[in-house]
Amino acid sequence: MTAYKIPPNTKIGHVHLKVADLQRSLDFYNGLLGFEIMATYGDQAAFISAGGYHHHIGLNTWQSKNGPQPPKNATGLFHTAILYPTRKDLALILKRLSDSNYPLTGAADHGVSEALYLDDPDGNGVELYWDRPENQWPKHEDGSLNMYTRPLSLQALLSEI
Repeated sequence: MTAYKIPPNTKIGHVHLKVADLQRSLDFYNGLLGFEIMATYGDQAAFISAGGYHHHIGLNTWQSKNGPQPPKNATGLFHTAILYPTRKDLALILKRLSDSNYPLTGAADHGVSEALYLDDPDGNGVELYWDRPENQWPKHEDGSLNMYTRPLSLQALLSEI
């Protein structure tokens, strides 16, 4: 079989999450993070987006209504990564989370990006991040990426606003 490479402009269009309580999830994704509700199917499903796209995230209770959170050591989705356009935008959502006393599970500087980590109400991991411009990405001498995980100063991030 010949090698296949996915087309370079391919993007991940959306993620669809099973949730236990649709309203609780909407309170998080719409109320706290600010996603727009694009469509709902009664109290069973909602499709939300940033900027009017048909949906970036689908939420449904079709197989999970009132279900328990999966154990942390089980297979499944590690996190949904939400890319913010600028460092200031990331700082603004950090302030919003802080003002709401919503807990972070981590924060990291990866060289290519800076990221905040948290869990949604169903225990699904969420990464909120911004990418540094590509010309600032750390590289090894051979030109390959030199990604790393270092502590992110939340105070320095908040100084953007």
